[in-house]
Amino acid sequence: MLSKSLRPLPEKWHGLQDVEERFRKRYLDILMSPEIKDLFEKKVKFWDTARNFMKERGFLEVETPSLEVTTGGAEATPFKTYNEDFKLPLYLRISIGELWQKRLMAAGFNKTFEIGRAYRNEGTDANHLQEFTNLEFYWAYANYEDGMNLIEELYQKIAQDVFGKTDFETRGHKFDLSGKWKRIDYRDTVKKETGIDVLDTTEKEIRKKLDELKMVYDDTTMERLVDTLWKYCRRKISGPVFLTGHPKLVSPLSKSMEKNSNLTERFQVIIAGAEVGNGFSELNDPIDQAERFEIQKELLKRGDKEAMMPDMEFVEMLEHGMPPTCGFGFPELLFAFLADKPIRETQLFPLMKPK
Repeated sequence: MLSKSLRPLPEKWHGLQDVEERFRKRYLDILMSPEIKDLFEKKVKFWDTARNFMKERGFLEVETPSLEVTTGGAEATPFKTYNEDFKLPLYLRISIGELWQKRLMAAGFNKTFEIGRAYRNEGTDANHLQEFTNLEFYWAYANYEDGMNLIEELYQKIAQDVFGKTDFETRGHKFDLSGKWKRIDYRDTVKKETGIDVLDTTEKEIRKKLDELKMVYDDTTMERLVDTLWKYCRRKISGPVFLTGHPKLVSPLSKSMEKNSNLTERFQVIIAGAEVGNGFSELNDPIDQAERFEIQKELLKRGDKEAMMPDMEFVEMLEHGMPPTCGFGFPELLFAFLADKPIRETQLFPLMKPK
């Protein structure tokens, strides 16, 4: 070692045993463990594979703001900050530029994507962190059917190029990404598992069922209750499957289905009991979007911290005209699942409380 060294390295064969110490001294963790170093090299290849896949299919890589006046593109509790120069309260973004990339569709770009950091001021567990990387893309003149075909191909490409296989086991689930993926219906799945029809129920009925299932829930709004009911159902699904037929209530940015306006053209990838991808045929009707934002505004007033903040400048853009568009995003949680690691293990420097 060509520098002054005042502390000994960890014992060669055992390395750092304490998990908290490993994360605080990640430099020693990587130095003493070739497996950990290999994991992070694989993660670089994971994002490189995704980036190259998108570029080869004509998507333009863009950068959008990470500081926003209103958070958009997802339902989550944001981090708050303040701009001293503008004397303006701001939020760290909770999505990777969804409402900004849609503006680019209106501007005449047909295919864009961004890989970047998102921030959500929520709980931490094996599948969730407050700071993480997502990829989001937007594709003009495409719909959710086109999106499902593209994502199936992308996930299979990532699995083969990064891990050399398509069959995996994680979180007590086994799944194989090869072949055509099954599709399941949101309403049918919830009804089969719980007996509740999400389009014909009451808050009281859902609370009673969630109490029977011993699920912890936020009962501020119908949207949050329905979402919790679905989360009970999804944990049994190994996948890969595409979940479709989401109620409009839980999909404020998704285009409604022609055959049933209470349902939307939304799709989610379900693997190992969790959502590892979310997309829509994007809502491009400004009148419908303004009405849905009003509903979200009421949810915020009722105390729903995860409700979406209305963005009327976005509605104004839609009034000028945005082409039919498919949008989709997926998180680094997908890498954690394929690597069979808790998501915290797959970040170089996860947030730690000071000693």
